[in-house]
Amino acid sequence: MLLPYYKQGVIEAGCDEAGRGCLAGSVYAAAVILPTDYHNDLLNDSKQLTAKQRYRLREEIERDAVAWALGIVTPQEIDEMNILRASITAMHRAIDGLKVRPEHLIIDGNRFLHDQKGAVPYTTIVKGDGKYLSIAAASILAKTYRDDYMKELHKEFPFYGWDHNAGYPTKEHRQGIENNGTTPYHRMTFNLLGAVQLELPFA
Repeated sequence: MLLPYYKQGVIEAGCDEAGRGCLAGSVYAAAVILPTDYHNDLLNDSKQLTAKQRYRLREEIERDAVAWALGIVTPQEIDEMNILRASITAMHRAIDGLKVRPEHLIIDGNRFLHDQKGAVPYTTIVKGDGKYLSIAAASILAKTYRDDYMKELHKEFPFYGWDHNAGYPTKEHRQGIENNGTTPYHRMTFNLLGAVQLELPFA
């Protein structure tokens, strides 16, 4: 069973991102503040759920949360700042979008940073989306909204399988790049063709 909070007695927001390992598309992050007594038996790490369960939970999270928000960093920004920085920036944008100011943050993973003094204190938690309700909720929002976005992009560029691979480096996606080239949504600083690129040093 997932835990309701890391620090008792404070307004705590859970944060997670989706799309960090993709070859195309924006990185999405979410921040969620749940009621301190919140309980939901189905809520879990988004990767452990079916798509139907995730979308059902998204409705419940948005209905029940004290506050929630998304943060987005575009492929162009990812190429400018690198993917780690982009993931953290997306989380900051989500946190800044909350209508209730948190007093503590719990961040999925082991990397986070603040750029300003007096910022909200935080704790990083490896595999936190499988440990804390608010991080699991954030993972579901980030995942489902990013999936929706990639399905819309698929309508414009149907050669890469984005409606079901969400931009991750599948064989189908890389074959699509090899056959059709890149799009404005591809992350040009990533190794788009995998090992194949090693055979094309002058490309």
